[in-house]
Amino acid sequence: MTFSTDVEARARLSLGTSAESIYRTVAILLAERGAAGVLVDVGCGTGNLGRALGGRFVRYVGADVVRYDGFPADGEFHVVDTTTGRVQLDDGVGDVVAAVETIEHVENPRAFARELTRLCRPGQWVVVTTPNQLSLLSKLTLVLRQEFNAFRASSYPAHLTALLEVDLRRIAGECGWTEVTIRYTGDGRIPGTSRHYPRWLSRLLPRALSDNVALVARTSIGANPR
Repeated sequence: MTFSTDVEARARLSLGTSAESIYRTVAILLAERGAAGVLVDVGCGTGNLGRALGGRFVRYVGADVVRYDGFPADGEFHVVDTTTGRVQLDDGVGDVVAAVETIEHVENPRAFARELTRLCRPGQWVVVTTPNQLSLLSKLTLVLRQEFNAFRASSYPAHLTALLEVDLRRIAGECGWTEVTIRYTGDGRIPGTSRHYPRWLSRLLPRALSDNVALVARTSIGANPR
């Protein structure tokens, strides 16, 4: 199997979808900032982020290593180069560049973050979400099984790179992102069960009781990193 087809096979393991609470969190973060214009969705899967954001954006551009069934007919799709990780789009094309549950799938998250920055218009918004390694579920799994919950054998090789909140903040600093905000989804599974915490409880303790975390930040007005 070549590197290219291996990446494509790993991508299909995710089925191209994420939890509704993640899309909802991204939508809230972008609404709070009045973000609009062109949305570039890197690791777009079936395009659910575009659907979740409704008519807020005038143009929806999805990018992924494969085109999934169900991608919106009115969306614009671009293939990600599996060798370089580059999206075949011009610099600064997006007013918002989002990567929903994608950074954990890549081998080099810092190179990936630089590509997100390149795609974003200077001074506009980047959003990244990923599994929350600081949740009670993830910490218990680490203690009991010596691996993070979202990075167990059943999730490999789809999930490769586990990042903590501090890692996201460091990457943001390295890319020159400003106005950094971390938001937990307020939706988490109770350890040892298939049930989720009551929403009121997970909102009281979001870091401990959320399965996913989001970062939103403004890109630098200076030159995009390569």
